[in-house]
Amino acid sequence: MKRILIISDGKPGHLNQSIAFCKIKKISYDILEVKFKSKFHKAISYIFDKIGLYTDSLYKDYKKYYYEFYDAVISTGSSTYYLNKVISKNNNLKSITLMYPKGYKTKDFDYIIAQEHDSFKEDFNIVKIPLNLSYIKSKKILNQKENEKSLAIVIGGNNSIFSINSEDIREKLDSIFEEYPDYLKYITTSPRTSFEIEALIDEYDFDYKLIYSREPNVNPIGDFIENCEKFFITMDSTSMISEIRANSDANIEIIKLDSKKENTKYHRLINIVENIDNKLDYEKLLKRVEI
Repeated sequence: MKRILIISDGKPGHLNQSIAFCKIKKISYDILEVKFKSKFHKAISYIFDKIGLYTDSLYKDYKKYYYEFYDAVISTGSSTYYLNKVISKNNNLKSITLMYPKGYKTKDFDYIIAQEHDSFKEDFNIVKIPLNLSYIKSKKILNQKENEKSLAIVIGGNNSIFSINSEDIREKLDSIFEEYPDYLKYITTSPRTSFEIEALIDEYDFDYKLIYSREPNVNPIGDFIENCEKFFITMDSTSMISEIRANSDANIEIIKLDSKKENTKYHRLINIVENIDNKLDYEKLLKRVEI
């Protein structure tokens, strides 16, 4: 039976993509979490890669596996790509990266699964996909009946590109409640949602409400995807936009926000999403990736 070693930097958004790959390909996996000893050691890894020197001495102590039990190494995130090469080269394993490994030599990887909104030069080992890999499962936290219609609202927060105005959000919520009186209405916030926006949300009578700052360990997105036929998502929430479009046939309306910059990778991602009408067939997209 095939088995993959996932190298993780400890960031859930990165780890979840690697796990999604394994689940989509129906391959068992183990997770190895690693960290560089320092930012200096990470900087050195780019130099070592350029001169063809591969050693795990740049990393803090980590759990060692019997690598001969694995068929491939997969990783997501800049802190994992160098160790991916170390382990795959030293043990003759296939190497796979998710997201384009900027700064590292790309020819050494067997497969680079890169998102269209990133800037990169296409090559023989690059598998281009429109959205991040994701594998969503319902937690059965909603009690929606079969004949009920529902919509979901995802509210993010300010970041380096976008800023949210509470009055704009109030206007959008008012219009949703007015336009969809017969729908169950669900809402979730994010780690970046301000207390001001949270207080605004509390003014409305939602059928399900998740305020992240109060319940950080609950993620209702899988349940929203299973039940909702409409989504309203603030444009800063790019990971949620990607996950929902990739896994749902629902209608998605992106809530526009003030933007400090234009034509960023976030804008490019949104343009891609707006041109996709249905969920993605990940098995087909990853068909050429052989383990």
